[in-house]
Amino acid sequence: VQLQASGGGLVQAGGSLRLSCVDSKRTFNNNAVAWFRQTSGKEREFLAGINWRGGDAIYADSVKGRFTISRDNTENTAYLQMNSLKPEDTAVYYCASAYSSATAKSPNRYRYWGQGTLVTVSS
Repeated sequence: VQLQASGGGLVQAGGSLRLSCVDSKRTFNNNAVAWFRQTSGKEREFLAGINWRGGDAIYADSVKGRFTISRDNTENTAYLQMNSLKPEDTAVYYCASAYSSATAKSPNRYRYWGQGTLVTVSS
């Protein structure tokens, strides 16, 4: 497994979690990184992406202003800070490393995926 996501759990609505994604195989290199989520029966949803320098962050409208993506290339780790969580944020969250340095929203632009970490937000 190239990417290891962690930090999920059970949180009450309005709470916060920080997800981490450790790149053990150095797949990050000069590539963009993103977070997605998926619930049963639905397609994988793009949440946030960041380029290889840690800039040009883009967000889905559903999480803009509540979630923040960041990365520490010295630690080969990416993060997703999630604030003001809502029950509809409940999902399995995935990190992914892109084929290129540019941020993209399509899952097809991402080569390596973490195993997923479950986030459950109770009302």
